[in-house]
Amino acid sequence: MNVAVLSREQFDSIEFDAACSGDHRAAARMMSQLAATGTETAGMPRAEAFLRAGEQWLLADDPAEAANGFRQAIADGGPVLFNPRVPLARALFQLGRQAEAHELISQLKAEVPADPRTCDLVAELLVERSDLPAALDWATTGVEVCLAGPAERGSDGQDSELRLLLRLRYRIRNDLGLPEDSYDKLLDED
Repeated sequence: MNVAVLSREQFDSIEFDAACSGDHRAAARMMSQLAATGTETAGMPRAEAFLRAGEQWLLADDPAEAANGFRQAIADGGPVLFNPRVPLARALFQLGRQAEAHELISQLKAEVPADPRTCDLVAELLVERSDLPAALDWATTGVEVCLAGPAERGSDGQDSELRLLLRLRYRIRNDLGLPEDSYDKLLDED
C-alpha cells in the first residue's frame, strides 16, 4: 500500500499547476486529500497542508470548504506559515458570517500580535472590508513589531515585511487623508 508523504515541493507543484490552469478546485481537492491522509514530515507539517488546501478552496470560490481547511489547521495545532485564523476570518466574511470573523480578529488583537506577517494579512483583509481605521491600527502594530525586534532586524525577511507594512500603512493613511508621520518618513530611507 502506497502512503503519500507530505512535502512542500509537492504542494508547490500543485499550486503552480493550479495557477497556470486556473483549476483551483482540483488543486484544493488534491491538497485536502493529501492533508487528511498523507504522512506528516518535518518538511511539511499537516497543519500547513490544511492551511494551503484552504487557500486553494478560497481561490476556487468555495469559502465553506476553505473554512473547513483552516479549522483543521487550527485543530491540528502544528506549525504553519501564518496564523490560519486570518484566512478563516476571510472565509467567514465571504460566507456572510461577519460576527464570527470579527471575533477571530478580536482574539488575534487580544493576544498582542507578535508576528508582523499576521498584522499585514489582517490589515489587508480589513482594507478589503473598507475598515480603514482598523486596518491602519493593524499595519501600525506590524511596523512596531518589526521595529521592536532588534535580533531579527536587518534580516532580508524582516526588512521586506517592514517595507510591505510601511507601504500599506502609507496607502491607508493617504486614503484617510492623514498627514505624513515619522513612520511614513521611513519609506524615504534607503
